[in-house]
Amino acid sequence: MNKENPAKTGDRAAAYWRENVKLLCILLAIWFAVSFGAGVLFVEALNTIRIGGFKLGFWFAQQGSIITFVILIFVYAAHMSAIEKRLGVGDE
Repeated sequence: MNKENPAKTGDRAAAYWRENVKLLCILLAIWFAVSFGAGVLFVEALNTIRIGGFKLGFWFAQQGSIITFVILIFVYAAHMSAIEKRLGVGDE
């Protein structure tokens, strides 16, 4: 049975959630920039470039934001694993 100091456990939990929310905000900002920015705001500029016969703005709106989201899931998992190890929380 683990008999840690409750104050230390609370500090680690607070640090864990602080870093978790910070990471989530960063990753959501990246996803927003890719999906809304590249797919909507900058579509005209991106449409001057073609990938596989399709305009780049169209490609980002259809595929780029989804692929970016999947990549961000893996980035989140890797970073959270590192945070959990560093703070000594989570599954071990």
